[in-house]
Amino acid sequence: MSQRNDFSDRILVMGIGNYLMADEGVGVHVAQRLAKLSLPDTVDVVDGGTGGFHLLEYFENYSKIILVDATLDDQPAGTIRLIKPRFASDFPKSMSTHDIGLKDMVSSLQLMGKAPEIFLFVVSIASVQDQGIELTNAAEEKVPLIIENINSLIENLLLERKVKPSLLN
Repeated sequence: MSQRNDFSDRILVMGIGNYLMADEGVGVHVAQRLAKLSLPDTVDVVDGGTGGFHLLEYFENYSKIILVDATLDDQPAGTIRLIKPRFASDFPKSMSTHDIGLKDMVSSLQLMGKAPEIFLFVVSIASVQDQGIELTNAAEEKVPLIIENINSLIENLLLERKVKPSLLN
């Protein structure tokens, strides 16, 4: 993305994570699998890698973004939660190794008044020390459920969009 485009009528699904660090890359695995599915024409899927400010344009251009990322927390490995962070402080305290860049980016967008509506699926993992491109069984078995939850959220967001204009008439 080199110039500002208006994708405000589109939904972005972005997987965040390091593909080479096993479960830490669960968001990337989800994005790669979603990209192979037949999704509505108004949905884009991006592998966001390890996040950071190079993703800023996506966050500026889309009004609704669904993120998938790993988190280290007190939950059992494979626990899935949906969070609607409005501020950087709403993100889990122990997201994976790249959380500082993502939180900083959200803070920057808020200061500029350009923060999108974010839906964050976090997946609890046991460790960020593991190496490899394969997910552990705890994470792998949750990928279909994460994809199902994302598809349901997309359906609801698209339905919301269709309902709102008719209420004004």
